[in-house]
Amino acid sequence: MPPARPGFGTSGRKMIVRANHFLVGFADKDICHYDVAISPEPKTRRINRVIMTELMNKHRTSSLGGQLVAYDGSKSLYTAGELPFTVMDFSVKLGKERREIEYKVTVRFAARANLYHLQQFLGGRQRDCPQDTIQALDVVLRESPCQNYVTVSRSFFSATFGHGDIGGGLECWRGFYQSLRPTQMGLSLNIDISSTSFYRPIPVMEFARDCLNLRTVDANRPPSDRDRLKLRRALRGVRVETTHQEGKKSMYKITGITSDPLVQLNFPLDEGTQMTVVQYFWDRYKYRLKFTSWPCLQSGSAARPIYLPMEVCTIIKGQRFSRKLNEKQVTAILKATCERPKQREESILKMVDHNNYAADTLAREFGVDVTNKMVNVQARLLPPPMLKYHDSGREKSCVPSVGQWNMINKKMVDGGNVQSWTCLNFSRMPVEGVRMFCGDLVQMCNSIGMVFNQMPVAEIRSASANNIEGALKDVHQRVPKLQLLIVILPDVSGQYGKVKKVCETELGIVSQCLKPDKVNKANKQYFENVALKINVKVGGRNTALQQALSRKMPFVSDIPTIIFGADVTHPAAGEDSSGSIAAVVASMDWPAITKYRAVVSAQPPRQEIIQDLFWTTTDPKNGCIMPGGMIRELLLAFYRQNNNIKPQRIIFYRDGVSEGQFAEVLMYEMDAIRKACQSLQKDYLPKVTFVVVQKRHHTRLFPEVHMKETDRSGNILPGTVVDTNICHPTEFDFYLCSHAGIQGTSRPAHYHVLYDENRFTADGLQSLTNNLCYTYARCTRSVSVVPPAYYAHLAAFRARYYDEPLEGSESTSVVSAGSQVVAGATGPPVASYRKLPQIKENVKDVMFYC
Repeated sequence: MPPARPGFGTSGRKMIVRANHFLVGFADKDICHYDVAISPEPKTRRINRVIMTELMNKHRTSSLGGQLVAYDGSKSLYTAGELPFTVMDFSVKLGKERREIEYKVTVRFAARANLYHLQQFLGGRQRDCPQDTIQALDVVLRESPCQNYVTVSRSFFSATFGHGDIGGGLECWRGFYQSLRPTQMGLSLNIDISSTSFYRPIPVMEFARDCLNLRTVDANRPPSDRDRLKLRRALRGVRVETTHQEGKKSMYKITGITSDPLVQLNFPLDEGTQMTVVQYFWDRYKYRLKFTSWPCLQSGSAARPIYLPMEVCTIIKGQRFSRKLNEKQVTAILKATCERPKQREESILKMVDHNNYAADTLAREFGVDVTNKMVNVQARLLPPPMLKYHDSGREKSCVPSVGQWNMINKKMVDGGNVQSWTCLNFSRMPVEGVRMFCGDLVQMCNSIGMVFNQMPVAEIRSASANNIEGALKDVHQRVPKLQLLIVILPDVSGQYGKVKKVCETELGIVSQCLKPDKVNKANKQYFENVALKINVKVGGRNTALQQALSRKMPFVSDIPTIIFGADVTHPAAGEDSSGSIAAVVASMDWPAITKYRAVVSAQPPRQEIIQDLFWTTTDPKNGCIMPGGMIRELLLAFYRQNNNIKPQRIIFYRDGVSEGQFAEVLMYEMDAIRKACQSLQKDYLPKVTFVVVQKRHHTRLFPEVHMKETDRSGNILPGTVVDTNICHPTEFDFYLCSHAGIQGTSRPAHYHVLYDENRFTADGLQSLTNNLCYTYARCTRSVSVVPPAYYAHLAAFRARYYDEPLEGSESTSVVSAGSQVVAGATGPPVASYRKLPQIKENVKDVMFYC
């Protein structure tokens, strides 16, 4: 069980903020839980709901005793009072004539909700959370929106809330997120504005035009194989309705697209003769098909396909697009949904009024009441830390203002030394312009504290974007021990990953990639940001916390301390052929805690537990047990870089874990940390604090109207921390907004302590986390997530590029160290996913992922 809250924080200036949480009251009702089993089992929740709605319409007044029910769309049903039976079977028929399906539905009593236990838990008198009871009340409040809107996880969408075209045959729908949460105030309903992408309800030929970015659709010019595959991926699983029969519409689910054009397709008639699809449509419907050189949509099974010409099909409204959006679509959806805090607060309150929970018949039946006002929350504003710069600069230290500062009159606390460098230009920029840019960049690096050779060791050249791999290898051959390669990327996007993969896993070159449009518009701020990234990539440090350097930093300076960050990135929806990527980073420069070494590993798709934290295998030569894994590798690196000192304290920031995964992730990953430590020395047991970092939540904090309580964007000030009211009733968690808003409404990070042997105080962990957010190496701003977790995310995102095979290469057969083994396993099983190529050691030694 996670540790209890060690008290509340007291540091910082007290203030009041509003949170998008709405208090929920509940009466002492007899809430009963029933298990639901449907046979044959439907494929979707949508069909489940259709079946149960039909069952309610037929049997509510008779067999169900007139009871109103709340259904979760899967296997649970809730009533406010007992049904007249303990178990009963029902029969429900769906469909018409030959396509009619009969479902058997079994409803069986399972349990009663323990509302007293819930009251005790919310009052802090019970530690274990009655999740089943909260689930019951949550389902009650979700029943009405589930019936009226398109449901996506915990969010509900409707075109009536607002929608807009985002290109590629898609549109953005607005909606709302809703979740019932236990807090110190009692139950609260967390409500937020949501947006997501849907297919536009348009003819399939129009969708094809938009999806393939065509001006017009030429009936006589078929799509290329590449475009056909793109269209197949985009349309697979989409439901369409036909339009060629007057007064009748038939619905189908697309299973694929034919490889042959429509004109070549035929099918067997009853008598065994073959007929073309084109002729069939003319004979049967008097419909002359026009786009006969285009492929045909396919429905049904592979054995008995149903051919659907694209021109007679229209996409049915209300279908979510769950695959990866392109850059333009992401930009469009962000632009459409970006709201300043005041606007977002108003939008949420309007949505609450629209939902009118007081008029919800089912909620009243179950005794559930929702207020319509946001809660006021006690918050505190933590001060920013003092940042240390080099003594040779005019300003030796600085205190950030509203989450930002600059490099004027300052020099890097530890400037890197770059003697061997050159530049390779893949863009259309003239090489003379590239040389001028490099000269200005070198000048900026030297002016803020680096020692940077003004002359490249090899001539700055332009190269063809069609042979990136060859050009990189040529540079490596000319200068085998190149320290830094500056790369101007091609004008077309999508080549960054190729450059990084070749440089970091094949050639061992540290590179800095730059986009040509940014280079063309380079200003002082841009040069400064690039210089900051280059400095850490060549082993330097930009700044450090004054407290850390003077060894006065609580929970860090007293004993050797290592700070880890860990994250797992998963493949985009529909791309499960590639694995998930895990990354772990760790601080190497105690007591300064600014340099982080990274290791990455591949694992099965959608696997959240990091399998490669620790593993053992058997040496086939002598039978000895050989330990390895990410934690062990990073502990050894710390040991080497700190005069053979082992860390005595471990602080582990773990990103990307949802609440339902807390127990499982903690059990496996803490076990792996312990085993990795003991593999170095039997009695080596450093004290561990394990903190989950969450950004994908929907709590927003809104400032008071006084301008002194906001930043320039109207958001709450950086350093705002909340550990009361909306936080967990008994466990150690807090919300921290550590950054200044740029656009839209700031999202605070949520930190939840799952394990704590270091006995942090509330102020201790909150201040440490906030201070670390000012040490992010890529800019002179505080960031929204603690840097070790941020770096782990960057490293995992970078390694995603390693998972993509180069054209004509065999690199996918190279195995990363330990990427096949499970934490604590005694031998590597065969992996069904592609393995990562190894990052070269000289690249690993620096912050290459920045």
